Amino acid sequence: MSGHRIFSMKFSKVYPLYVQKAERKQRTKGEVDRVICWLTGYDLAELERHIELETDIESFFEQAPAFNPKSALITGVVCGVRVEAVEDPLMQKIRYLDKLVDELAKGKAMESILRE
Repeated sequence: MSGHRIFSMKFSKVYPLYVQKAERKQRTKGEVDRVICWLTGYDLAELERHIELETDIESFFEQAPAFNPKSALITGVVCGVRVEAVEDPLMQKIRYLDKLVDELAKGKAMESILRE
């Protein structure tokens, strides 16, 4: 594995943080799952399997069956960095997911989050 330390983190450690962030703002785990599945192409069973297997983040994104082509429409700032300007492809995918969960927690409509 190369680069950032987050690449080797287990997705199962980050996932509950996404759910907690959403739930604090009266959104649901199901909505977080929908956003993750939309972005990665995983179905719910595959998502749960990766969580149970404690897949690292790098493998989670590399094994994504169909990364959504509409992800290029995700723009904005996460942790002070513009997601569309992130040069490392893996880090950009991670930031895309961070941004989608942020939008969910901020109360945006699901249609808007999923770029419909």
